[in-house]
Amino acid sequence: QVQLVESGGGLVQAGGSLRLSCTASGRTVSRYSMGWFRQAPGKERAFVAHISRSGAIIHYADSVKGRFTISRDNAKNTVYLQMINLKPEDTAVYFCAADDAFYNGNYVSPITYDHWGQGTQVTVSS
Repeated sequence: QVQLVESGGGLVQAGGSLRLSCTASGRTVSRYSMGWFRQAPGKERAFVAHISRSGAIIHYADSVKGRFTISRDNAKNTVYLQMINLKPEDTAVYFCAADDAFYNGNYVSPITYDHWGQGTQVTVSS
């Protein structure tokens, strides 16, 4: 069983940047396709980005394209989410998630993922 821990969240002004990290333990992260999701107060958990096991296939939500970059370093057992030009509407708890399947086309759905971290808060002030 893999355990996931997110870090790197915080308070930033609009236009600023943050880099989130998701570090895996228990099993190597290279076994999993990985996703980032976010959940704002009173809203459902929403897809942000997905990366395949090798990193060759990447998908983004339209709302973050051009501003967020997902990447992975399997040697460090870590997946990253680089966020630039942050907006107040990016404020949410950000979660990373691991999918046991080799590749699942339904990467935008939270139910696809088998393992979740506890989340890290990102707050963007205007």
